[in-house]
This record gives sequence, structure tokens and C-alpha cells, in this order.
Amino acid sequence: MEDSIKYTFVPHIMTRQKELEQAFLSEFEAGNYTLNNPLVKLNPYEICPLTAMVLFKTPSATEATIVVKGKAHPGDICHTFPANKTHILPIYGLYAGYDNTVEIILANGKRNAITIKTEPLHPEVVPATSIKTKPEYFRDNLMFLTSATSRTMAVGIDYAGEVRWHTTIALSFDMKRMPNGHILVGTERLVKMPYFTSGLYEMAFSGKIFKEYRIPSGYHHDQFMMEDGNILVLTFDAHSQTVEDMCALVDPKTGNIIKTWDYKTVLPQDVAGSGSQDPHDWFHNNAVWYDKKTNSLTLSGRHQDAVINIDFESGKLNWIIGDPEGWPQDMVDKYFFTPVGGDFEWQYEQHACIILPDGDVMLLDNGHFRSKNKASYLPNKENYTRGVRYKIDTEKMTIEQVWQYGKERGAEFFSPYICNVEYYDEGHYMVHSGGIGYENGETCEGMAVIKSTQPEFKDRKFEFNSITCELIDDELVYEMQIVGNYYRAEKLPLYYAHETAELGEGEILGSLIDTEKTKMKIKAPETGELIPEDYHGNIVEEEDRFNFNGIFETGEMAQLLLVGATGETLRYPINTVPQLFQAMCVGTFQKEDPRNVDTFINKTGLSGKYQVKLVARDKVFETGVTITA
Repeated sequence: MEDSIKYTFVPHIMTRQKELEQAFLSEFEAGNYTLNNPLVKLNPYEICPLTAMVLFKTPSATEATIVVKGKAHPGDICHTFPANKTHILPIYGLYAGYDNTVEIILANGKRNAITIKTEPLHPEVVPATSIKTKPEYFRDNLMFLTSATSRTMAVGIDYAGEVRWHTTIALSFDMKRMPNGHILVGTERLVKMPYFTSGLYEMAFSGKIFKEYRIPSGYHHDQFMMEDGNILVLTFDAHSQTVEDMCALVDPKTGNIIKTWDYKTVLPQDVAGSGSQDPHDWFHNNAVWYDKKTNSLTLSGRHQDAVINIDFESGKLNWIIGDPEGWPQDMVDKYFFTPVGGDFEWQYEQHACIILPDGDVMLLDNGHFRSKNKASYLPNKENYTRGVRYKIDTEKMTIEQVWQYGKERGAEFFSPYICNVEYYDEGHYMVHSGGIGYENGETCEGMAVIKSTQPEFKDRKFEFNSITCELIDDELVYEMQIVGNYYRAEKLPLYYAHETAELGEGEILGSLIDTEKTKMKIKAPETGELIPEDYHGNIVEEEDRFNFNGIFETGEMAQLLLVGATGETLRYPINTVPQLFQAMCVGTFQKEDPRNVDTFINKTGLSGKYQVKLVARDKVFETGVTITA
């Protein structure tokens, strides 16, 4: 069995973190740790190597301030923790491969300096290649980037271009700070190619995960925290024939879905497609924003070159921003805006729409193809990406372009996919062009992230770049360039106000769908034989699902069988047909070999023990593995 099938049980990450936390707390309680002899645990939750936990006790309650010393003074990171006798202090902002000095200063004046030695930077984490800013502007913030290419991890970069935080797991899509100070980010648990994951983690920068919000069909691209605590999450219906065309409202206490919006009910799926549209991914929703003033959702649909606004309660369509070419005339008359003013351009294959305090709409205009007419498509080498701000009048149905940045930079700033904008204050914006790609030294036509994974382009040289800019009144006050493609950028301080170490067991909320089965029975005899070695079979079981991974010939007919104790047989299709994706917003989960196939089976709806078998080559093979649900 060991030669033909591998089996591993992987506990949930929060199960592992509970064990780690209990271990260092037990060690702490068993020892005599003081200010001058603290317990230091590097990477306490195993997924953030540039963090630590420092633990000690004092005779009386006192505040404790920590200073993580920078390589130069502007790089110091400070935080004061509330008064206590027992001090459990999360330490953020260490440098990799460095003897870090951390000062601990008590309110009574006592202090100690400790050294925390870290390992060299992981090869899949890179520092900035160039950075232009002033320390007094950027202060103790980091620029956090989540990866879009296959061999890079989420990373936090300081004012000097130094890596001060990163993960060792592929956290996906946007990273946002919640009102309680925690971070909300996509999980690394893939449920469906190319990048749909199980849901969202609520976590601290220490790496400690407090909650996983499982979304039944999976999560992609974006999320938004409502004032009442509910979470808007982009998802899809796994039992439909389309993806990236649904939004769900999630209860943060239970993880249950409160409400959904299906865009197929308000938009036609076969009109006005962008150059990347296909019937499966007809809308490609990559952003959601809730506007309290109008009680509406604004959604970016890359594959219709459209930003739409729908009523929160009814789901009815209010308006559409985008080039009206190709849309039905009745929709153009009712929902589209008429441009006014000079220097106006529509956006194409946009990302990251936000509604500003005055009702203006800001977004990242990728500009991919920059036309809805194939004959007029603009090649990437002549194209540009920009942040743009539109003023809309929903009474007169007019739209005016009032600001843009990026067009003047031409192809060097062009990103056909991903990216975002941020609004900090009037005239103070961020524009992140995260998907820049080169093929053999020239601007890549098509998407470099897709081409680089395809065997037919294996002899080409692909290079990736990201450029993140901040402007105040059109003056460039920050620019960072970094090798790789990064989905979005978010500027955040590592510590939030009044942060303390929050201990205790995490929660797994919500549920995954009952994985779709097939009634088709492949006529195949039981062989009693183990899976042939050339399949390289590998089963990874988790607490709520399992994955069967193998190497299959293209188009091979195969099924996975679960045989229950009573003889009941459940059949699951294995998709061995390589999929062509028109967008690859996160390439982390891409395989170099397209024959390398994952089949995820959720334990939802299952009960008891099941033998796992494989139908292939017109035979039924044993795996020798039993799954417990």
C-alpha cells in the first residue's frame, strides 16, 4: 500500500494551534519567568515566522511597552499593553535572518532588552526591489500584499522595503482589518480550481486564527464588514454551471448564510462580454462594497466591463457603470450613465470598486483590451492601467471623470488582472498595479500568470512585477516595486489600539456543501488490487473533508467511490479534462503538470466509515484507506 497510495491525516490548523498554545502556556506556568528572564516563543502559531510571544510575570500589575528595534530608528515598532501581573506579549515586526533587539519597558521604569534570532527569509518571500517614500510619512505602517503568483506568500513590507511579516501558508485574496482589530483573509484550503477556497480566517498578525467562516460553495476575491458585524462574502452556487456571480451575507456568530444575491436574476449572461468572458465565468465578480447612505451593494464584474449597483433589500438593479456597447438598448436607456465633461474614458475589466463619502465611485481600471469591440482591442504593450474616480448623478444619469492616475505611465504600469485602489482622504489615494508581466523582456500579451503555467510556453522567460503608489494631491509620496504579482495591497499598522494576546480555542463556523455525486455507474469489475503506482495516489484527510490527488491521462474516465459499512456506494466524478481559465487572480494553487488532479470530497452529509476506491481503466481499485465522517 505504501508504494501505491499515500495517506495523511491533517488536523485543522486551529486544532494544531490549540496544542501549541497549551504547550507554551504550560511551560510558562511551570517556570519562573520574569522581566529579566522571560519565556520567548518564536513563531508561536507556526505560520508567521517573524512574530514571537514573550511571557513573564511581575509582582504587581503594570503596563508593559515593547519596542521592536528597527535596523534604523524609523523602523522601530512600539506598542503598550494594558497593566497586568501576567504578561503575554505578541511581538510583531521582526527581521528575517537577524538578531532582533526587543526592548521591554514597564510603567515603573524597569526595562530589559532581549535578542530574538530568526531564520533567513523563506525563498518564496521577497523584499521590495525599490521603494520611494519618507519614514515620517509611512511611519510604522506596513504595506501588506497577498499573492497572485504560485511561489510567493502574503507579505508585509516596511518603509525601507524590508520584510517585517509574512506567512508560510497561502492566504488568499484580500486582507482587511476588522473593527475588532483582527484580520479577515481568505483561507488556504482550496475547494475548487482555480482558486476558490473554503472561506475566511479571522486572525491576528501573530498567526493565531480565531475563526474560520466556511462558505458552502467557497469564497473568492473579496469581503466587506458591515456595521452590524455581518460579513458580505463573494461566492457562487457550486451546483450551477457558472461561477463568481453571487454574494452572501454571513452571520459572524454562527457562520450561517443570512441572505444571498444571485446576479443572474438581474443581468443577462450572454451580452456585452469583455475579451475574457466565457459562459462559465460570465461576470467574474471581484469586489463588493456596501453603501449605507443608499443601502446598496456595488459589485465589480470584470467579464462584463461593468460596475453594477443593486438594492440591498430587494436585489433589484439600480445602475451600471461601463461602456454600453453590446448591451440591450432598453437596459442602456434605464441603467447606464451618459458621460459629461472632458477627458472621459470608460473602464475595462476593472477591479476594486468603492463608494466614497460624497457618493463618487472609485475603482481600478485595468484597461485589458480597452474596448468591447474585438476589432479595436488594444495590445498590452500599448495599453495602460489606472486608478479612476467618477462622479455620478443618479437623477440625471450622468457620469463625469474627475481624477485618474496611471495612464501617463503607459505599459510599465499595465496590469491585465487583479489590483486595487484605496481612498484615505480627499486627494489621498493608493493605486496598486499588481499584475505586471513580461515575456522574454517585453510586455506580455495575454496574462503572464496563465502563460507561465502552460507547457507550450515552457521555453519562454516570464517575469513579474508589482507597483504600489500613494498620492496626496497628485504628488507621489510612496512607490514600491516588488518581484511577483500581488492581488491587492493594504496599508496597515501591525498593532491595533489596545491589542493584547487573545488566547483560547478557535471556532469553525458555517458549513461546506454536500459534494455533488453522480448516478452514472461505470461498468468495472472489482480487482482487489491496489491503485497502480503510476497514478501516484495521495489521500489527505481533514476533519471536515478529504482530497484524493492523482496523475490522470487527459480525458481519462475515472470516479472515486466511497463504500459505506452497509455496502452503500457513493460515486464522485474525477475531472481529468484540463480547464482553460480566462482569469487567474490567484495562481497559488496551480500545478505544473495539468494531469495532476485534486478531487475534494466534503464530509457534509456523510456519516460513519467509508472505504475509498478508484474506478479507472475499466477496473475498481482499492486504496486501503478508510475515511471517517
